Amino acid sequence: MRKKNELCTLKFTQMTLHVETPALLFSATSLILLAYTNRFLTVATIVRGLKKVYKEKENSMILLEIKNLNRRLTLIRFMQMAGVFSLFLSVFTMLLLFLNYQLVGIYLFGASLLALLISLALCFWEINISVDALRLHLSDLTHKELEKGQK
Repeated sequence: MRKKNELCTLKFTQMTLHVETPALLFSATSLILLAYTNRFLTVATIVRGLKKVYKEKENSMILLEIKNLNRRLTLIRFMQMAGVFSLFLSVFTMLLLFLNYQLVGIYLFGASLLALLISLALCFWEINISVDALRLHLSDLTHKELEKGQK
């Protein structure tokens, strides 16, 4: 076992980051951004359709669905922004590593990973909202079936 003063004098090895490491995020981030864009387009199409239906017959349930979808669109926008920011930081990290600014590059790469993590957390939140909305929609059908069975 080492003495206490020996532990204080140990030098820590510095982490090195190669240009290829941030480049690995390109494919993953690109695919994630494509998935986010597809989600956005799907939700936007549903909102447009529900808006037409709401104009024809003003139903409070449709209005609640539109509000829910609007919240999901906001989350998807923030997911996309965090994903793009992660990609930007990765590219900037590669530039810094190319210019031999190792320490700053390491910190920026960490920030890039954090931005990607935030994007994924927002995606998790948006998926939960989506599932809850579908369950609410299906519970309405379940209640109708129960009413039919009681008559």
